Amino acid sequence: MTMPKVRMPSGSWKTTAAGVAGIVGLLMMAFQAQFDEDPKTVAEWWMIVPVVISQIGLLFARDNDKSSEQVGVKP
Repeated sequence: MTMPKVRMPSGSWKTTAAGVAGIVGLLMMAFQAQFDEDPKTVAEWWMIVPVVISQIGLLFARDNDKSSEQVGVKP
């Protein structure tokens, strides 16, 4: 069984950038809370994981000003 190829849209740089920025920012805050000097502060991973999953959706979303043909989606 072969894995399907995942192709990210090349013309949707705005939503891809928003997804990457959201994931990086969220993980930076989580790691800072988890590994700082204060043992009372820990990252709340039960809240972080669903947000990261929603940000991954932005990596595959299409910008509003792009048509299906412009991003290479076949009808």
